[in-house]
Amino acid sequence: MIKVGVYGASGYTGFELIRILRRHPSLSLAFATSESGAGMRLSDVFPVPYDLYLLSKEDADPGTVEAVFSCLPHGAAMETVASAHAAGVRVIDLSADFRLRDAAIYKQWYGQDHMAAHLLSEAVYGLPELYREQIRGAALVANPGCYPTSVLLALYPLLQAGLIGDGPIIADSKSGVSGAGRKPSLKTHFVEANENFSPYSIGRAHRHLPEMVQEIESLGGPGASLIFSPHLTPVDRGILSTLYVPVPSSTTLTSIHNLYLETYALEPFVWLLPEGQLATLAHAVHTNRCALSLTLAGPGQLIICSAIDNLLKGAAGQAVQNFNLMFGLDEAQGLDL
Repeated sequence: MIKVGVYGASGYTGFELIRILRRHPSLSLAFATSESGAGMRLSDVFPVPYDLYLLSKEDADPGTVEAVFSCLPHGAAMETVASAHAAGVRVIDLSADFRLRDAAIYKQWYGQDHMAAHLLSEAVYGLPELYREQIRGAALVANPGCYPTSVLLALYPLLQAGLIGDGPIIADSKSGVSGAGRKPSLKTHFVEANENFSPYSIGRAHRHLPEMVQEIESLGGPGASLIFSPHLTPVDRGILSTLYVPVPSSTTLTSIHNLYLETYALEPFVWLLPEGQLATLAHAVHTNRCALSLTLAGPGQLIICSAIDNLLKGAAGQAVQNFNLMFGLDEAQGLDL
């Protein structure tokens, strides 16, 4: 059994991760931390019969485990990740702290200096469908953001084939309220979010934008043409991204569909829907799947719908997928297909 620890277990993502790890057949959970719940049991924080005692992060010893998952917020994660890495422990970080390769860009978007910039070049971007072989040998994996996961999986076959034409790529994304995290805020207050549907940080203002641009450009695509418009929708969980993508005017829906079939044929967690079906949240929530659908709106205009569970394929589930790869296990172990 591989011993693991979890930093930040009392947030939505951390709790979802604990649920997966409890049923994972190849690991044992040595510790879990929570700054707000230190000294309590997880059952005191969530209504579940888990008698797991929560520690402060200072009381957790990474030297007792082979791997740690960090579910700490951006800015708070980098010091803990660097310490665990220095102790020779493999790390899967679910914050934004190691996703961007340029410390100056990190400071621009997150408003602080990066305190472990020496690790940015070592961190592997943990999107298995794109970087599986690099993840297998990694000591530090940066788990992608939830919005970028939905957008990049939607675009990857086109990027790989060089089929994105001139003009903007528009990603119009909708997220459930759990995507904002467990810390209370006015916009996620029930009265504000219920029966409402609101855009925020639209255009080129959201912090996930540079992450998407970085990966699009690393695949030879036009990252600068991306327009990203996220929305908060009054459901618990799930992301539905609708992308409007310019493609060559001679492209047929059948040829695009066949390209996606070929690209994702062996991927256990990508579900390409048949022509004529549209991806919805119901195709993906409570699973580690990304459900994709393709629609040709007219010559040269492709619409892609991409649905994921923001807490699973967009966070905890993908983190376990990365863990499995890092330790040579079946990639789907412990996860719902």
